[in-house]
Parts: sequence; C-alpha cells; structure tokens
Amino acid sequence: MASEKIKIPPLFSLHQYSRAWRTGIVFLHDAIASVLALSGAYWLRFNLSIPSEFLVPLWQTALWIVPLQALVFIKFGLYRGVWRFASVPDLKRILVAIFVATSIVTVVLVMFRPYVMMPRSVLVLDPILLFLMMGGSRFAYRAWREHRLYGLLQDQGKPVLLLGTSDLATSLIKDLERSRDWKVVGLLNDKPRLHHKQIHGVQILGALDDLADWSARTGAKHAIIAMPAAHHQDRKRALDLCAEAGVEALTVPSFDDVVSGRVSISQIRKVEVEDLLGRDPVQLDEAGLFNSIGGQVVLVTGAGGSIGAELCRQIVRFNPDLLVLFELNEFALYQMEQEFSQNWPRQRIACVIGDVKNAARVAQVLRRYKPAQVFHAAAYKHVPLMEQANVGEALANNVLGTHTLACACKQAGVQKFVLISTDKAVNPTNVMGASKRLAEMVCQGLQESGSTRFVMVRFGNVLGSSGSVIPKFREQIAKGGPVTVTHPEVTRYFMSIPEAAQLVLQAGLMGQGGEIFVLDMGEPIKIAQLAQEMIRLSGFNQDDIKVIYSGLRPGEKLYEELLADDEHTLPTPHLKLRIAQARHVDAAWVMALLEWVKFSREADESLIKQQLQNWLNEYVGDVNALGSSKT
Repeated sequence: MASEKIKIPPLFSLHQYSRAWRTGIVFLHDAIASVLALSGAYWLRFNLSIPSEFLVPLWQTALWIVPLQALVFIKFGLYRGVWRFASVPDLKRILVAIFVATSIVTVVLVMFRPYVMMPRSVLVLDPILLFLMMGGSRFAYRAWREHRLYGLLQDQGKPVLLLGTSDLATSLIKDLERSRDWKVVGLLNDKPRLHHKQIHGVQILGALDDLADWSARTGAKHAIIAMPAAHHQDRKRALDLCAEAGVEALTVPSFDDVVSGRVSISQIRKVEVEDLLGRDPVQLDEAGLFNSIGGQVVLVTGAGGSIGAELCRQIVRFNPDLLVLFELNEFALYQMEQEFSQNWPRQRIACVIGDVKNAARVAQVLRRYKPAQVFHAAAYKHVPLMEQANVGEALANNVLGTHTLACACKQAGVQKFVLISTDKAVNPTNVMGASKRLAEMVCQGLQESGSTRFVMVRFGNVLGSSGSVIPKFREQIAKGGPVTVTHPEVTRYFMSIPEAAQLVLQAGLMGQGGEIFVLDMGEPIKIAQLAQEMIRLSGFNQDDIKVIYSGLRPGEKLYEELLADDEHTLPTPHLKLRIAQARHVDAAWVMALLEWVKFSREADESLIKQQLQNWLNEYVGDVNALGSSKT
C-alpha cells in the first residue's frame, strides 16, 4: 500500500508572516529613532556642531542605550498596536516607556559611572526628541492613511448641518468623515463663545435659531440633532426649528444606547415620536441595587411582555446569580431566551412556562429556584378587551393570580414582592383598572411584619408597549391613514419602557412593605396632538393623512389619574417617586374578596360590574365615564 505523504503544517501562515514583517519594520523604525534622537540631543547640546572628541563617546553610548530602550519598548507592548489606529492611549504608553528607559539610563550613569560620560542636557533632550519622533511618526502615518482612505469622500455625500457640540457630536464628525452618504458642512450651537471656532475642521456657524439661514447658505436639506443627553425640551425645540426651516431632521441613538455599546454614534436615524416624548435620565441608586440584586436569584412574571422583558434587561445590569423568566406565552419566552443568549451569554437564566393562577406550578418553581425577589408583571392590561366578554377572566388573572403568587412567595420565604400596577387603578371606570386596584389591596392585606415585603408601583402608559397607541398609529400612517383617535380631548401620561423599569427597580429597593409607589409621569399629553406629531414626523401633513375621532371605547376615560380622591402622597428621597397613602384592608377582607371572585367568575358580566362597586366604592361602571378632570 502506497505510503501517505505526511503534510507538515507551515510554521507561519501568510498572515503571520505579514504581521511579523510589519512588526519588524516598526521595531527598526524605533531603533533608528533612538539613534537619531541621541545624535540630535548631542547636536543641539553643542549648538548644531558636535566636537570631534564627542563623536566616539556618542557611538559608544548608543551601543548600550539603544538596545536598552528597545527592551523597554517591547516590555511595554509598543508593538501590539496598529499605527493606522494610533490614539492618545498609544501616546501615553510611548511616554511612559521613554520615561522608564531614561530613568534606567540615568541610574546606570550615576551608579556605575561608565568610562563614557554623557552631558546632563543630553539626558533631557534625548527623551523629548525620541517622543516627538516615535509619536509623531505614528500619527503622521495615521493621518496619511485616513486621507488616502477617506479624503476622497469628503467632497461626496449630502450636505448636513449638525445641531449640538457635545462629546458625542464631536465623535459623530469623525465618523461621518468616512461616510459616502453625508458631508458635515457646519455646526450650530447656542453658546456664543463657541461661534466661529472649529471642531475637527468643521466650523461652528452660529446658534440653532439661525438654522434656516445656514440651511439656505450651505444647501443643507438635512440636520442631525446630536444631543442625546440633552433635556427632551431642547431636543423638541431643535425639531421644531427643523420643521420651520424645511429641513429634514435626523438624530443619533440615545445616550444610554451609545454608552452601553448597543449601537454606534454614527447610526443616524429619523426622529421618532419617542424622541419628542423623551424624559430626563433616571438617577438610580446603583450601589443599592447591586447590593440588593447582585448574587441573588430574581424571578420576573410576564417576562415576555413589554414591561416584564425590560425589567429583565435592567435587572441583568446588576449581576443576579440567576434570573428566572416566568411566562405563559411560549413564543414570547423563546424570544427572550434568544435575546439573552445573544446579548448576555454569561448570565444564568431559567426560562419557565407557567400560569400565575396555577398554585401547584407556582409553588414548584419557587421551591426549585428559591428567588429572593419577585417582580410580578404578568397581567391582562388591555382595557376594551377586558371590559366585554372577559370580565371574569380579568378578575381571575389579575386578582386571583396575584393572590396565588403572593401567598406562594410568603410560604417560600421570598424577601420582596413587587407588583406592577397602573394609573388606571385610580378611580377606575373599567374592569382592568378595578382588577389592578384589587390586586394592590390583596398585597396590602397580606402584608405582615417580618414576612415577605409587598411593594406596589403605579405608572401610566409606556411608549412602544404592546398596548400602546404608538404602534397602532404607525401602522395606520403606513397604510395612508386615517389615524383614529377616540376623542379630541383624551389625555394620557407617557413614559419610556426603560425609565418605567428602572423606577420599578428603584421603588422595589426603597419599599419596606405595604407602600404604593407612584411614579412621576411628567406632563400629560393629548393623544390627538400625539397623532398629529407622528403624521408630521412621517413626512406628511394633515391634508395627506386625516385624524378622525371614533368615540370613547368601553371603559375608557378622558383623563388618567395617579392618585384617588381620598389619597395623598408622601415624598421619598427619589425625586421621581412618591408614596400614595391609600385605603388599607385586612386579611379577612382579602379572603372574602377572593371567594366572591371565584364565585362570580362564571356569572353575568353586568352583575359582576354591579357587585364590583361593593368592593370598590371608587369604581364607576359606566362604560362611557369621562373620569375626573384632574391631571
């Protein structure tokens, strides 16, 4: 049998040869720079003419100084970087390496006194010249490469004005230098002291109010609002100025997204309605949350829903030992499992299918995973759907389900139970809101000293959630309209999903048991105005896409409230959180309520609504109730 040839793998691949060759060239460059710097130091010391008697000492000194410097440079990793991407950290590394090498040379000269002495001024001049040569050559190469790669692009692309001069705006200019799509022709900023100055070669032309003038002068039909960390009112003003100037407004990702590394600053996009409704960043007690969540087992019910999913994303920031995702919807849970495997592969998670009304399943999950904290976001929340044909199920899921989970948590020794409630629980005119208020009261009735601490958190609508009007409006605009609004005066509070989740975590940290936390929802917004803004942002006007009014739906209010008439609030150390002082109930009341919910689950819905008023005096069962005029 013919013998097989033994293939000996090459010692180095082509890529390795190329890399070794480049490293050798860089090493040789620095060695030559060391010789030239030492020679230059002598040359400057002797007024540009080195005496003949110092030429031999110069070369004798170079024979041991240059190898010593080379060893130090290798030790400090100067040959692991890429010249094309030379930056300030590389300069710092070069500076430290030269300082260490010079220190060693000085020690050798002082301690060992070699037969060749070096003038003291040379010891000062040599490191200065060496730093200028090594650092300067690297940055000169980078500038040459970038001009060669991107210089031809600077005259291409659509002219665009940049609004804002933050650090992120500065980074954006550098990124857009490499873009074929955009050419930054100027910046606008409201700080007069910056006007007529330049950032990376781009001039700050004037104030934001001058946008129309500079748009005409430069021919820019687009403006990028590069103020991701600015107050949302400032961003809205910038957008209004773009509309007045006839300029299409673009923006950059949010500050949190950029800092977290989820997106790049150069990922320019159109302005969305969420940017107009954006709010100031939430200040969290990071240390407290790390102490509370870090290393603990945390369980989230409804983990596949809008709020539950965002809670999971926020919780993972604080390094829980295990995050248990409890969800009834199989596909929603699968999506969360895929998201975590991609974005947080090192985070331990458990994806659990289950129904909060199933006492046996809930108890089994709590026994197995032993969570320290439970965030209960699972609920039926769609007002019209729960108002007709699903009243019994709404009460069963939101009241019985909460009680089942809460009792299991007490029995399992869970430290804290956080219930996600709603502003619709205040003076409810619909079954959904009434069921959430009853869920709050169930948790209050179960609160005992020394046991699981029950904390409730109320807030209004969240942007982009599955039940939000915004996805519906987007779909209607995409189809060419019309956009349907129930009433011209209907008003709602809005909050971003991340902000809501962060404040839930903060409230859970602060809660001692039995409190109802009310989130600062800011100013209420008219839904009709929201629809008109979305039409405008989509590039249409009211003549293109009409807004029509369909009438209030069953159980819908004109105005949402965060506090009931007989409630008052107490301040907390957090500016966006207050504590509502609501009516408390005892355990006996809770047991009677549960018996009624179980008994009435199959009853006539009109009868359920009538009897519901016996349990909640503030509940008004009129399907067209307008609610209170308070905001």
